[in-house]
Order: sequence, then structure tokens, then C-alpha cells
Amino acid sequence: MCLQRRLELCALHLRKYKNILLVWVITGACFAIIKFLIGKYNNYNIFKYVYWHAIDGLSLYKEYPDLYGDNNHYGVLFGIIIAPFAMLPDILGIILWVVVNTVILFYAIRQLPLTHTQKVIVYWFSYCELMTAQSMQQFNISIAAFIILSFALIEKKKDFWAAFVIVLGAFVKIYPIVGLAFFFFSKHKLRFILSCVFWGLLFLFIPVLYTPGYEYVISQYKEWFAVLQSKNIKNMFALSQNVSLLGVVRKLSGNPYYSDLWLIIPGLFLFFLPYLRISQYKNLRFRLMLLANVLLFTVLFSTGSEASGYIIAMIGVAIWYICSPSTNKKYNKWLFIVTLVIVGLSTTELVPPYIRHEIIRPYVTKAWPCILVWLTICYEMIFLNFSSGKTLLKHRCNKIG
Repeated sequence: MCLQRRLELCALHLRKYKNILLVWVITGACFAIIKFLIGKYNNYNIFKYVYWHAIDGLSLYKEYPDLYGDNNHYGVLFGIIIAPFAMLPDILGIILWVVVNTVILFYAIRQLPLTHTQKVIVYWFSYCELMTAQSMQQFNISIAAFIILSFALIEKKKDFWAAFVIVLGAFVKIYPIVGLAFFFFSKHKLRFILSCVFWGLLFLFIPVLYTPGYEYVISQYKEWFAVLQSKNIKNMFALSQNVSLLGVVRKLSGNPYYSDLWLIIPGLFLFFLPYLRISQYKNLRFRLMLLANVLLFTVLFSTGSEASGYIIAMIGVAIWYICSPSTNKKYNKWLFIVTLVIVGLSTTELVPPYIRHEIIRPYVTKAWPCILVWLTICYEMIFLNFSSGKTLLKHRCNKIG
């Protein structure tokens, strides 16, 4: 009885927002310290030098093997985002970088129109993938936050600030441009469009203030688009990249010649088909399901997707499970559990190295459950009615939590 009581108290504590945030932050800080001590913080070095190279008028996209491996794939505007961290000693910069990204994502999820219980599920379901992203000092944590915030702000009729996070994210890493998918849910569409134009012009020229000038900035935008095109080709068969639906087909087929458009166009068709169900727009669960769809689509249809980017997809999986109107509870429950196990654990040290290197990576196993969830979302959004019934957790999503 004493043990049962302790477990109940533990569960109660793990439901409190402040305790969840504390666990998230401590985890991030620990990963940052460990990575610094063992000298494995290459991603942070790449990020840091975006600012210093911009200040010095150097190319942001050339390789600098004496400073870091790989090269930068982030936009010119990223320099001003990383600047406060780059100016600090590396140990402090890394810790604060990971922690700030973590807090931004925590805040974004808090803004979703979900009940307390539903938010707690999202937090803990995505925790394993959060740790993966934290260990790599990844900006994908904030990318997920930008997409979520764009939805939440439109829901709150704060279109000006929704446009801000969408455009800011797009100028840094393209992905958050998917926030435009929520345009049709806006009550102030003209204001939203004008806000996007305003922020776009502002962010286009802000780098001029801390770089050698206008010509340098324009040259870096050109280099950025060129390096992204080149990276797309390199990602085709890379073991650590293209962890996506595109990668599954590419790597299993071994065919480098076909265009990814053969998959992207049908994917876009399935993605946009639910927009025809205008009568469903009024249902919050339908709108939340579109958010889940966007979060998964962003990862599954990008050749740049990597294991640490699945923090984006797993939040989408959690939202789908919470808001699904399906009566097939057994299918959804098992898919939810299998996705957590395979996606969350497949690339961790808990899986033997042989399985990771010979099965999981070559066959892009991490992407498979998310592909099935995404197809399920498409089916439910196209055919099911969101205006009646309860969610699998018996909490109505139309109650703002």
C-alpha cells in the first residue's frame, strides 16, 4: 500500500508543469555539459561561427575543417539568433543554447488549446526525442516550437505574431514556412498576409546591420540556396540523413535516378485534400489534427530529416492520438505504443550497435511508424467526422486547457 501511494504521488508530481519543465531543463543542461567535457559539440560550433563569420564578412557556407566538421545550412539571419550565445565562453553558451531552445518548446506546447492532461501526455511522449535533439544541440527543438506557436497564435487571433514566428523560422531553416498551412483558419487573413510581408522585408535586411553590408547579405542568400540544393543530392543515401518517407523509398530501392517529386506530389495531394472539408474547420480537433499532419509532413517529406529532427514528428504523433475521432481505439493505441518504442529507442544506446548500423539506419526503420501515423491522419481527416464523439482519452478537445 505504501509503494502504491508513493507511485501515485510520483505520478501526481510528474503532471505538474513546473516539474516537467525542471526535468526538461536539467536533462538539457546535463547533455550540454557532458558533450562539452568530451568535446562533442560540433553542431554548436557550426552555429556559433555563423555569427562570427558574418561579422568578419566571410562565407557562411564554405567548409572550415579547422573549426568544425560539415558546413552550415542555416540562413544569414541565424547569426543574430546565435549571437548572445556565441559571445559567451563555450561551456556557458552550449548550456544556455540547449536550455533556451528547450524552454521555448515547453512554452509553445503550453499555448496549445488542450487540457492539462493532454499537454502532459505531449510533454512526456516527446521527451525521448527531446533528449536526442538536446544531445546534438539541435535547433530543431525551436523549429518544432515555431510551427506549434504559429498554430496557437492564429487560434488566439494574434496573426501579427503568428506571421512573426513563421517568417523568422523560414529565414533561419525554411521548415517553419509550413506554418502557412494554418492560413485558412485565420479570422484576419488580410492582416496575416500583410504581417508576413512586413516581417519578410524586415528580416531580409536586418543582417545588414551587423555584417559588411547589403551586397554581402545578398551574396550569402544566394550561397544558402545553392548549398541547400547541393545538400539535397548528398542526402539521398546518407545514413544519418533522409530519415524520412522519401528516404525509405530511396534507400530500399537503391535508385538514385528518379525525382522525389513522384512521392512529394501525391503526398501534397493527400495533405491538401482535407482542406476541401470546409464544414469541419469549426471543429478544434480537426484543426489540431492538421497541426499533427503538418508536424509529421515536415519530417517525412524532407531529405534533410535526421534522427534528432524527430522531436517535431513525435509531438505530431501525440497530438494525433489525443484528438483522433476514430472509434478503432485498439489500432490507435497500439500504433501509438509501437511508434513510441521504435522511434524513441531505435537510435539510442539501448539498441545493440549491430542492429542500429545494419538494420535501423539502412532501412530507415525510425521513419516507418511515423509514416503509418501520417497515413492514418490523412485517412481520418478525409473521411471521419470531427464534430461528434470523444477523443481516445475521453477529454473533449474543444475545451481550452
